[in-house]
Amino acid sequence: MTPSARLSAAIDLLTAMEATPLRPADALANAFFRERRYIGGGDRRAISARVWGILRHWRRLHWWIENADMQPTPRLLALAMMALEPQGRENPDDLFTGERYAPLGLTGPERRLYDRLRGQDLLHPDMPRAVRLEVPDWLLPRLERTFGDALEAELAAMEGEATLDLRVNLLKSDRPTARAALGTEGIHAVETTLSPWGLRVTGRLPVTSSAAFRSGLIEIQDEGSQLVVAAVGARPGMRVLDYCAGAAGKTLGMAMTMENRGHIVACDVSEPRLEGAVRRLRRAGVHNAERHLLVPGDRWARRRAGSFDRVLVDAPCTGTGTWRRNPDARLRLTERDLEELTAKQAEILSTAATLVRPGGRLIYATCSVLREENQDRIASFLASSPQFRRAGPEPGCGLPPDLAQDGMIALSPLRHGTDGFFAAILERVA
Repeated sequence: MTPSARLSAAIDLLTAMEATPLRPADALANAFFRERRYIGGGDRRAISARVWGILRHWRRLHWWIENADMQPTPRLLALAMMALEPQGRENPDDLFTGERYAPLGLTGPERRLYDRLRGQDLLHPDMPRAVRLEVPDWLLPRLERTFGDALEAELAAMEGEATLDLRVNLLKSDRPTARAALGTEGIHAVETTLSPWGLRVTGRLPVTSSAAFRSGLIEIQDEGSQLVVAAVGARPGMRVLDYCAGAAGKTLGMAMTMENRGHIVACDVSEPRLEGAVRRLRRAGVHNAERHLLVPGDRWARRRAGSFDRVLVDAPCTGTGTWRRNPDARLRLTERDLEELTAKQAEILSTAATLVRPGGRLIYATCSVLREENQDRIASFLASSPQFRRAGPEPGCGLPPDLAQDGMIALSPLRHGTDGFFAAILERVA
């Protein structure tokens, strides 16, 4: 594709996102490219990079356009980004040509907007703080409560591109072997510094088409998510429950630390997500796991009360820790969402706690950085559940020393180079 055609496709993708604002951008982009199979891999990456760059600066770009008394549109957002981007500025006349597959030429008002913005810094002193930090107004005080004086540095780190992390599957390989296997296919990886099973890949490479991935030597999993698996401390012979398993990413990791011995149950309320786990479990060589669909009125949990050594609650949350991957999530999140999620988290935590045997452990995790979903949730639970207490990580579980403070782990892109994850290790008093 020509640069003009790529720009046109990016504008079309932004238009599709604008038409369905409640749908996650990554899911919409996948559907967009599936319908246009003629777009090659390099073109897809270039189009996605432009669109995701705009999503990361959505409120700032709107501020600039609205200050020019114009209504933001996908076309104007792309033009404003070209004008304000500090490096590698493109000439809009080379791209907005009106030729085949190219966007139409600039109108007079569009050219005046470009000229007005060209040479300006993306950040302006007159911007409201929430706009400058690229967060919803209502969320800013909550983020200030989480990060304090480090807020701006933390949010700047969350604007960067996410890393591509892999977890080596010890059921089939080890880090040196998996790393060498990737290297033979031109995929350079380095060992992660926190997870003992992790590899980090340089660049955006087609890992899922590699032989190492197809044969189950590796799984794509953020290093922070791997550390949550380590916090569970699942060992061979245990009975383990992944209560909100989704597509079973952490189930795979726990089956690995259990060396395929013992019993692990992956539960979820979504049948499609659980069905999607089948292929992953098979590829990884996991055979000590079963799946269970949670439905209203289900007596499954009641019949298994107090029977699990480890229960992981990877709770539904705002996903504020994944903004590097999903910058559009900031635009969809509402205060009501947070209120509904915290109520659901409390309900799930209360139910899951009944499944832990005396002396067993309950691990609560989110991919959120908000205290309302993390530290506050644990404090509220412990206040009403005197049979539980915070506990330190199991020796030899794989967590680095001192990562857990008072039984809790809080990860962030700035401090740890991972997504924003939280985990609390709770022990049921025997």
